[in-house]
Amino acid sequence: KTALEHFVMMTEGSVEWDTITFSAAISAFGGCEEWERALGLFSLMAPSAVEPNTLTSNAAISACEKASEWDKALQLVDAMARGRAGADVITFSAAISACESGGKWRRALQLISDAVR
Repeated sequence: KTALEHFVMMTEGSVEWDTITFSAAISAFGGCEEWERALGLFSLMAPSAVEPNTLTSNAAISACEKASEWDKALQLVDAMARGRAGADVITFSAAISACESGGKWRRALQLISDAVR
């Protein structure tokens, strides 16, 4: 089944949405190169009273990376810096790769600098 089919099954069922289910669904959409759906789902976390953590944020950043949506990936990294979810090596790796695919090498170098701090 596709990620979308699984997502529909989850929303129609009695699945309790938490960081794990959000992370799994966001990752599934990202893996199917449906980054817009991944980010849409990520944006539903706050209204669902589920706070994004490092895992869910990384899943959304990775979805952006796979789609070469470097600007969206950087927005998520910035949001992590302002929020409670701490960035880790996966965060920076995905964001740097997104910048690389977008030809934003200066921004990628800045992220490397930020990562070693």
